[in-house]
Amino acid sequence: MYIVLILEIVFSLKSSIFITFVLMSKPNTVNILNKRARFEYEILDRLTAGIVLAGTEIKSIREGKASIAESFCEFNDHQELFVINMTIQEYSHATYFNHKPKSERKLLLNKRELKKWEREIKKSGLTIVPLRLFTNEKGFAKLEIALARGKKNYDKREVIKDRDNKRDLSRIKKAFNN
Repeated sequence: MYIVLILEIVFSLKSSIFITFVLMSKPNTVNILNKRARFEYEILDRLTAGIVLAGTEIKSIREGKASIAESFCEFNDHQELFVINMTIQEYSHATYFNHKPKSERKLLLNKRELKKWEREIKKSGLTIVPLRLFTNEKGFAKLEIALARGKKNYDKREVIKDRDNKRDLSRIKKAFNN
């Protein structure tokens, strides 16, 4: 969606000049993050997958009314990958053809990638978590997923400790500079 602005400048009664300005503005991009997944899991590998969505679902995502905080991914019996517990709120301007907010949604990946990740999950007990839901330049919804291993409690405490130390350091630097 690019905005085109047409201005008409009239110099005399007989001649007029049309000037067209094309404002290169970005289309409405959505970027929904799963911060909890980065804290709870150690990220090993990442992929970007497409999502099979209904019309009202993509409209709700473009409005930013989606959440991937409690979601995870699972394989079904046909070696297809689905995202589960992803919440997409109902579209406000839809009629009775609206979607269910918490339904399973199929992810679109190559068979080679699916087989590789399925082997990894069965072999070493890893999990697949969504990290980011976004729209690309064409307006398609994409989901960045990660092959992850759960962190232990002491790893989480270490992350919290490092975060607090960085915050304290930045406060000291700010106080010193002022």
